Amino acid sequence: MTTESFAEGHRPKRLIVVGSGIAGLYSALLAAEAGTDVVLLTKGALADSNTYYAQGGISAVLDEPAPGDTVAAHIADTLKAGAGHCNEEAVRVLCTEARLDIAGLGRFGVRFDLDDDGGPALGLEAAHSAPRILHTGGDATGAGVAAALIRAVLDFQAAGKIQVIGHAQVTSLSQGPDDRRGNRVIGATFLHDGRELGVDGDAVLLATGGAGQLFAQTTNPAVATADGLALAWRAGAAVADLEFFQFHPTCMVLADDAREAEGNNDPLLISEAVRGEGAVLVDARGHRFMPDYHPDAELAPRDVVSRSIALHLAKLGDPNGHVFLDATVIEEQRGRGFLAKRFPTLSRRTRQAGVNWTTELVPVAPAAHYWMGGVVTDLHGRTSVPGLLAAGEVACTGVQGANRLASNSLLEGLVFGRRAVEAFLYGDSGPTGPLAPLDELEADVSAHISWEFESLPGPGAREVTFAQAGAFSRQALRLLMTAKAGVLRSGELLAEAAEVLAAWDGDVMPLNVPDSLDARVHEDSNLLLAAQLLVHAARERRESLGAHYRSDSVTEAAAVDDFDKRYTMSRKVSLVHD
Repeated sequence: MTTESFAEGHRPKRLIVVGSGIAGLYSALLAAEAGTDVVLLTKGALADSNTYYAQGGISAVLDEPAPGDTVAAHIADTLKAGAGHCNEEAVRVLCTEARLDIAGLGRFGVRFDLDDDGGPALGLEAAHSAPRILHTGGDATGAGVAAALIRAVLDFQAAGKIQVIGHAQVTSLSQGPDDRRGNRVIGATFLHDGRELGVDGDAVLLATGGAGQLFAQTTNPAVATADGLALAWRAGAAVADLEFFQFHPTCMVLADDAREAEGNNDPLLISEAVRGEGAVLVDARGHRFMPDYHPDAELAPRDVVSRSIALHLAKLGDPNGHVFLDATVIEEQRGRGFLAKRFPTLSRRTRQAGVNWTTELVPVAPAAHYWMGGVVTDLHGRTSVPGLLAAGEVACTGVQGANRLASNSLLEGLVFGRRAVEAFLYGDSGPTGPLAPLDELEADVSAHISWEFESLPGPGAREVTFAQAGAFSRQALRLLMTAKAGVLRSGELLAEAAEVLAAWDGDVMPLNVPDSLDARVHEDSNLLLAAQLLVHAARERRESLGAHYRSDSVTEAAAVDDFDKRYTMSRKVSLVHD
C-alpha cells in the first residue's frame, strides 16, 4: 500500500497523542496549553474509551482530606493491594501528586459531586482505608470527566490548538535514526476513510487503554483491543507484568432476551462503590459466602473477590454460573430512594435489564476489567524506545503492581500523562531537574528477566494442527482466553492456550503489521499478539501473585526468590538474568 503524507512543510514541535481516554485527552490539553502542536488520533469517536465507562471515581488525598486520611495511607493501601509487586517510587509520585491533577481537571471544566456541606463528596471503595474517592454524576464519573475534557479539546480544536482526527486506526509507528540510541519514533501511520495516511511528529504518546476484548466477559468497550501494546512491541519497546489482568468481580449477567434488547448489548459493571456502600454477595442458596474466603469479605481486593466467586462457583459445581449482588440491604439501611440518588445510572441500567435492584438480587460474575501490565515506562512516561511515550492503562509504570487498587486507574492516567508531557516539553532537563537516563528505566526493579520472544508457543509446547485448534475467530480467541488464562489458571491450561494460539499464528501473523485497509484485521492481529504475550508471561510466573492465580502455584518457599521479579519482554533481545 502507498502511504499518503498527512502533513508537509515546516511546523513547530509536534506531539502525536493516540487515544482519547483520560490520559490522552488530558495530555493533549496540557501539551496544547503549553504551545505544542498537538495531533490527537482516536480510532472511534472521542467518547469511545474505557474512561467513559468508569463508574467508581478517582482516588486522591486532597488538601482537606477525610478525617484521618493521609497521603501516606493512600500509598500504603496501594502497595498492599499491589501484593508487594509495586514500584514504590511510582506509587509515591501517584499519591503525592494526585491533588495537582485533580486541580488540573477543574481547570478544564470537570466538576466533582459535593456533600451537604459543600465540600467534595468522598466515597469509600474496596481496600481503601478511608473515604477518598471523588465522583461526578454519582456513578458516572468516567462519563462526566470525559465529557468535560472532550468539550475542552473541541474548544482547543476550534481555536486551532489541537487537531483531532477521529475514526483513525493507528497501524504502525514510523522510526528514524537517533544520534544517541538507535532508531526513534518520528510519526505514525493510520487508516482513515479507507486510506492509509501518515503523520510526522517529534514524539508519539500512546494512551490507547487496555485489552478487555481478549476475554468473553469484559467491562471494556469494543475499542479495547490491545492496539497500543502491539504498536509498541513491534517498534521494539519493552513490555512487562502482562500476567496480571484484573477481573472486576461484579459484572451484571444479562438474560438472553435482555442482552438482545437495544441498548443492553454491553456488559454492565456494578461499581465497586456499591459494595463500599454495603451491598453483599450471596449464592443461589442465599448464603453470604465472601466471609468464608477473606476477613474483609466484599471489601477485599478485587482479585480476591473475583477469585473467591470463581472458586465458590466451582465448589457448587457451576463454574460457568453466576452469584448475586444484594443491594437491597443498602436501601434498608440508608433509606428508600438512596440507590437511585447515589447510583442513578446503575439504577436505570439495571431496570432496563429487567431487575429492580431495590427489591431484587442482581446476577453478577467476574469480567475482564484492567490490565496492570503494559509498555514499560519510567516515571516520566518514557518507554525503552526514544520518541515513544505511554500513559494510562497501556503503560506499565509499576504503580499498579500485581493488582490495581480501586479508582487508581483514572488517577494514573492523569499523573503520568502530565509527567509524560513534561518530559516531552522539557527534554532531559525535566520540569524540576534532570531526568534519569533511559538506560536506567528499570533500575527500580530488584530483578527482571528478559528473553527473545520469537518462538511463540513457549517451552514444551506440542505441535497443533488447525483442525485441532479450529479456525481463528475473535470469539474463539475470547473463549479460549477465558477458559485457559482467565481468573483461574494452571500450567496445563496455559500450555493448552499457547498451543492453540501458536496454531492461529500462521493465519493472523501477529508479529507483523497486516497489509490491509480493514481496521478489524489489524485489531485481530493485535489481540492475538497480546494473547500470546500474556500467556507467555503467565507460564513464566509459576507462583500465584495478586491477580495472577495458578491452582498449581509453586510453594511459598520455592517462590520467594521469584516473588518480586518482573518478567520483561522485548521483541529481539537475548536471555538475560539481572
